[in-house]
Amino acid sequence: MPDRMHLSGRHRRALEALLREHLPDVEVWGYGSRVNGLGHEGSDLDLVLRGPGLEEIPADRLWDFEEAVRESTIPFLVEARDWARLPQRFHRAIEREYVVVVGGDPAVSGDDVEQQGDRGARKREP
Repeated sequence: MPDRMHLSGRHRRALEALLREHLPDVEVWGYGSRVNGLGHEGSDLDLVLRGPGLEEIPADRLWDFEEAVRESTIPFLVEARDWARLPQRFHRAIEREYVVVVGGDPAVSGDDVEQQGDRGARKREP
């Protein structure tokens, strides 16, 4: 399956390692131009971080992750936003089209058809 976010295997592995190290209990969704088909290899990567219980992620953990990404070999900007700190209108926009990067059900994405659960994800129809 091609990577919908236009990430090389090397960059995806680096990102996943940083997420496991700094935010191990956080579900991460990709959204924006890399997901909706308008991006390219050099586009920034938009991530939304969904902490346990959808509670705010402590600011120091966010800062540590962002710093680690800046110091990594990932050659494009990674914008990480805390779901709990975003306005509802952003939630609705993200839920329309996203992909699960880490955590949750990787078969779930926002462009899927059937609403599932209380987390706002949509399940892909076969």
